[in-house]
Amino acid sequence: GVSIVMKGIEVRQVTKTFDHHLVLNGIGLTLEPNKIYGLLGRNGAGKSTLLNLLVNRIRPDEGEIKLDNELIGDNDRQLGKLFLMSEVDLYPKNIRVKDIFKWSANFYGSFDSELAHSLSKQFGLKESMLFHHLSTGYRTITKLIVALSVPAEYVFLDEPVLGLDANHRELFYNALVESYAEKPRTFVIATHLIEEFAKLIEHVMVMDQGRIVVDDETETVLANAYTISGPVQAVDQYTAGLNVIGSDRLARIKANYVYGPLNDRPIPDEINIDPMDLQTLFINLTNGGETHE
Repeated sequence: GVSIVMKGIEVRQVTKTFDHHLVLNGIGLTLEPNKIYGLLGRNGAGKSTLLNLLVNRIRPDEGEIKLDNELIGDNDRQLGKLFLMSEVDLYPKNIRVKDIFKWSANFYGSFDSELAHSLSKQFGLKESMLFHHLSTGYRTITKLIVALSVPAEYVFLDEPVLGLDANHRELFYNALVESYAEKPRTFVIATHLIEEFAKLIEHVMVMDQGRIVVDDETETVLANAYTISGPVQAVDQYTAGLNVIGSDRLARIKANYVYGPLNDRPIPDEINIDPMDLQTLFINLTNGGETHE
């Protein structure tokens, strides 16, 4: 029989411990070609660790990671398809922005210099500046431009809009969408700024305490997320037996957040059922079910 090569990245039962602290607890997931993923989690949920594992900067204690059916460890041809833009500044001290672009072009063999120059202009980034003289925002912008200009098939962005003002964030979202439309590839955006990224993310993964608690198409996830509000007693009665992941209260009105199917009970007049947004879902899935009273 012909074995079908699974295109994409497969993470199987990956565990990682630092200083006796279990950071990733048996993670399994698949990243398909040409898709925009959101990797959502609070700080410390394990997002950065997972991204570092995906590009082989660190190794899993247990489990395996494959790209197109081959293990990624020490496989340069495979690793060349992956790019991680991280918070850490890996560039030598006295390097100018334009030299970072040149260095990236040499390192990756192909680099969209045209795009890099055009984005620098849009963002008002001076290519003659020394990287370490730039503000935090402009360092981030430099790294984002590199991430969009390298020929990687999988681009991992770790908190990509740190230190950017609203105007620059908007520019970045547009640049990402345009770049993706022109040259489809996989983006994984790890962030806790859900609201702004929600419209870009096609597939959502939520990480909580070293595990992945949601992994599905954004549309499917949101189609199963409801805010049910009304008088306290009526709301609690209606949601009894449903998967209530959190609640809010304002005077005599209560909102219960439900993730999962609603049983087909008749809906009393005094109750409202509204779709939940990604931000609300995320907050309630990752707060250990606390109620905000």
